[in-house]
Parts: sequence; C-alpha cells; structure tokens
Amino acid sequence: MTLAYAVIGAVAVALFVRRFARGYASPSREYSYLKPREIDFILAATDATFPKRSTIPVSGADVDAPRYIDRWFETLDSGKRFQIRMLLLFFEQATLIWWAPGLRGWRRFSSLSLHQRIEVMRAWYGSRFFVRRLVFTALRAVLGMAYLGHPATMRFLRVAPYDFESPILEADLLYPPIGMDHAANPYTEDDLTPPSDGTPIDLDSPVHPDYAEPPL
Repeated sequence: MTLAYAVIGAVAVALFVRRFARGYASPSREYSYLKPREIDFILAATDATFPKRSTIPVSGADVDAPRYIDRWFETLDSGKRFQIRMLLLFFEQATLIWWAPGLRGWRRFSSLSLHQRIEVMRAWYGSRFFVRRLVFTALRAVLGMAYLGHPATMRFLRVAPYDFESPILEADLLYPPIGMDHAANPYTEDDLTPPSDGTPIDLDSPVHPDYAEPPL
C-alpha cells in the first residue's frame, strides 16, 4: 500500500511539474521580466480576447503584447508585478476547475485551441460569479493596454500621435519620463523654446515615426 501511494504521489508530482513548468516554447527574443509560461499565456489570451473582426482588422495575434507588458513591468514595483504574475498564472491554470468546451478542455489555457480559448473568455465574462467576472475584467485591462497601445491599433483608431515639433516649456522641466525619477528629466532651462503660435495640427499630417506603418 505504501508503495502504491508512493507511485501515485510520484505520478501526481510529474503531472504537476509538466502542467505548470514544462512545454512552454523558448521566447524568440529576450525579456527583462516575463517568463516563457507568461509569454505563451499572454499571446494566447490576447489572440482570444481580440480576434480579427471587420470593425478593427487588427487582431491580438498582430500585436506584440508580451513586449508591451514586459516594458510596462519596468514602471511597476515588485509588489504590483507579483500581483499581475499571479493573475496570469491563475487564469492559465484555471481550466483545472472550469473546463473549456470540447475535448481535453482541462488543458492549460495556452494549450487550448483558439475556439476553446474564446469560449473560456466568454464564460468568464458572463459568469454568474462576481469574482470570476472581476478576474476577467482585471485580465482584460492588462491585455487591453497592450492591444490598444500597439501602433497598428492606434493608427486604425486614429489616435496615433502626429509627427510635429512640440515646444519645450517650463512645465516640461517639472516632469521626468514616466516611471523615472526627477533626475532623469532630459530638459534644462537652456532647452526652452517659444510657445506654439496656435496653428492647428493638420489631421492629414503623418504620424510620429515610432507609430508609422513599417515599409513593405
């Protein structure tokens, strides 16, 4: 009996390790914070949350959501990063409790088919349990920032910044780049320029090079 328990325990541990740590692809680029399992989940979840539609022809698969979130992590303290990591891990493994429809619906989220992932998202969105809807809302907020902050999405929605010379005013000396301390402010009083002459921006002018469509 003891041997049987030991075998069962060993199998359970092996299955646990395989589900939680094995089978994730090595990332094609280096990330400062994200782990392979988090990268795979973000790609799978973004693709399911924002499938390609006729209204917005940019799908979640077209945006590099892991890169955005990895850079976003630079601006967060360790406590906030831990909370988001737990959110990603929980949603990835929640199919152990709430199965996806179809065959092998108990697999981790990133291993499901696109159809199954979309149905899982719908189930969380429409759940009768407030906690599930709250978790889904938190996840969608994280993924939504990455999706809506991508240049292709911003170009389609016409919210990409235009390419124009912005005057440097005294107020610019007060605010450093987001997530950095005051010493990182690149401007000094010698950089101040005259204010704008009030000419409106031409709405047909090109967008900033960082948001322009890459050449074919």
